[in-house]
Amino acid sequence: MQPRMVMDENKLTVYLTGEIDHHNARSIREAIDCSIQSNKPSLLRLDFSGVTFMDSSGIGLVMGRYRMMSLYGGRVRVVELPESLERIMKLSGLGALNIIGSEVHEYAE
Repeated sequence: MQPRMVMDENKLTVYLTGEIDHHNARSIREAIDCSIQSNKPSLLRLDFSGVTFMDSSGIGLVMGRYRMMSLYGGRVRVVELPESLERIMKLSGLGALNIIGSEVHEYAE
């Protein structure tokens, strides 16, 4: 299923749903990349509240968007993670990038 995307000022929020696995990650990546390229947001918010399953393709999805946003001078925030997915992301090393969790630090430098 294609993610719902909302552009608000200079923030692109992507609402992910269902399963993120090798079968559908490519189309999700392409949709997000197209929106990033056309809108050039300063912040990409990846909302995982509707995700029911994720394999390593989900980690790749986040890492690739992190790299892309860095090229544009933007930032990524991964929000609304179910506890099990947050644990997977932190174990994968994404926690070290300081992009997971609360948006309190969203605009901190």
